[in-house]
Amino acid sequence: MTLDLQTVDSLLTTTRSVRKRLDLSRPVPLDVIERCIEIAIQAPTGSNAQNWHFVVVTDASKRKQLADLYRQAFKLYRELNQNAPQLQEGDPRREQTLRIVDSATYLAEHLHEVPVHIIPCVEGRAEHGPVVMQASLYGSILPAAWSLMLALRARGLGSAWTTLHLMYEKEAAALLGIPEHVTQTALLPVAYFKGEDFKPAKRLPVRRFISLNQWGAPLP
Repeated sequence: MTLDLQTVDSLLTTTRSVRKRLDLSRPVPLDVIERCIEIAIQAPTGSNAQNWHFVVVTDASKRKQLADLYRQAFKLYRELNQNAPQLQEGDPRREQTLRIVDSATYLAEHLHEVPVHIIPCVEGRAEHGPVVMQASLYGSILPAAWSLMLALRARGLGSAWTTLHLMYEKEAAALLGIPEHVTQTALLPVAYFKGEDFKPAKRLPVRRFISLNQWGAPLP
């Protein structure tokens, strides 16, 4: 099979974190969510463990309680970072960061209204294990979670990778009945997106992030 690279590249470069453009009034069919997760679990999994799990939350009361935890964490995060160094004029990340802060604030205020929350989880804990154990554990769920975001995007659904609720992971686990041996890795708010298509983000030059054979050695 020959892939249409233009379509593939467009999907990969325009899958944005969607916050303000989530349609808070349009329902999301569960069969669409199920199909996207079915696609997501085709992602690689360490030792073929297939130890992933996706908690799909549509109950309004539970979404509100998750959103309350998220807002508490967001407030703490803003307080801890209010004195962080500012990016310099001319840095392409400066304007983007200001927009992200604005949209992140919007999401924190409206998270309870987002029709679907998905929490990607993986069986096992890595807090006290060696780096190889941590990499293996997260490497068995993060590729699947990203594939899920791509599958949602292809169907007109937006999502955003958020992790702030993990400041209150135990409280979220108690709310959703998640066992102690299971690690939550993110919270994806999911809804159809509004407006036109998305554009690739402005990034720093790619060669800044590539080393050839040795750290810091540039490409020729």
